[in-house]
Amino acid sequence: MLLCIDCGNTNTVFALWDGARIRGTWRTSTDWRRTADQYYVWLSTLMAAQGVEGRIEEVIISSTVPRVVFNLRVLADRYYGTRPMVVGKPEVQLPVPPRVDPGTQVGPDRLVNSAGAHDRHGGDLIVVDFGTATTFDVVAQDGAYVGGVIAPGVNLSLEALHQAAAALPHVDVTKPQQVVGTNTLACMQSGIFWGYIGLVRGICDRIKGEYGQPMRIIGTGGLAPLFAQGDVLFDTIEDDLTIHGLTVIHQANKETA
Repeated sequence: MLLCIDCGNTNTVFALWDGARIRGTWRTSTDWRRTADQYYVWLSTLMAAQGVEGRIEEVIISSTVPRVVFNLRVLADRYYGTRPMVVGKPEVQLPVPPRVDPGTQVGPDRLVNSAGAHDRHGGDLIVVDFGTATTFDVVAQDGAYVGGVIAPGVNLSLEALHQAAAALPHVDVTKPQQVVGTNTLACMQSGIFWGYIGLVRGICDRIKGEYGQPMRIIGTGGLAPLFAQGDVLFDTIEDDLTIHGLTVIHQANKETA
């Protein structure tokens, strides 16, 4: 089986793929100090608790935190006897190379999302990912990542607001009952919720205007379903887009090996 590891700035997701379906998904906080031994004990315990059986034979990693990759490599080598594929490394090929400015390093998460979205939906896409940052990835007709937009993430914006204004409390991200808040919490929730609705719609409209032809909008990330409640923002929401993209890239490399 294939172990897919999606390491983001906040969380790291492990998913087990048997070639036909995802057998299990597990999430932990991203911490570069976590050792290979700790990863193995944690993952093995959760797999056993959920009755997930099978031998892990291959590993693929996407990481936006370079310091974490070393211990994930050790995990793959020491406990699963395999050298992992690491998206973004020269030896790992993409289904279609990105078309960006020379010398530009594209985040591996964006490359993986592009591959996964194109495999499921074809080209001419905007992939909106609600992570630590809110990213907009433009996927061409042939599946190439051709650029995008990076905006502050929702929770990052809330944290910055709380830190910069001591009188403002922490609030949960939720859809407010009305736009005009009548207390501090409601005002903050409205500003975040409807503010990001406007941000997503405005940026997607401008991308479509520059692109010059119809595009589908794919939402992903934990907060995508929440913001879909506020307006018709997305044509489709994909919960497992990054993991699916990792399986697509892995398969592409196996076919060319």
